[in-house]
Amino acid sequence: MQQRIDARELDLKTRLVSVNRVAKTVKGGRNMRFSALVVVGDENGHVGCGQGKAVEIPEAIRKAEESAKRNMITVSRDGSTIPHRIIGKFSKSSIVMMPATAGTGVIASNHARAVLELAGIEDINAKTYGSRNAINVVKATLAGLAMLKTKAQIERLRGVTIE
Repeated sequence: MQQRIDARELDLKTRLVSVNRVAKTVKGGRNMRFSALVVVGDENGHVGCGQGKAVEIPEAIRKAEESAKRNMITVSRDGSTIPHRIIGKFSKSSIVMMPATAGTGVIASNHARAVLELAGIEDINAKTYGSRNAINVVKATLAGLAMLKTKAQIERLRGVTIE
């Protein structure tokens, strides 16, 4: 279980990933609303995503941003890349993230790119499999990043030194 991150102490950047129009059928017709998916991060190892729904788009974005700030994680990094290969899964989406050499850049889909860049990862190769739904891809990326561990963290957990 990761520690809770206080978003007020961080200099956060926000990225709108998607906005969908959703409808609920009621007796008098259809109720239209907007659903927004937002990713926030400080580009220094802290990132989170959130969803919001409202009658107007700006209100849905504001709600999603608040939700994202409450659901932030800390990402273990190795310089400008990730420490090891990892597979993140959520629902029917999965994403394989592999470390890359300096100067490679972020090679990933638009939805995963938003999460990776706001997490502060500059060099990575990522491939999405299964559902390409924006919500599932973002959550799969976050799930994979949450599982990352540096060499020092593994040594501390096991109580041994790794060469």
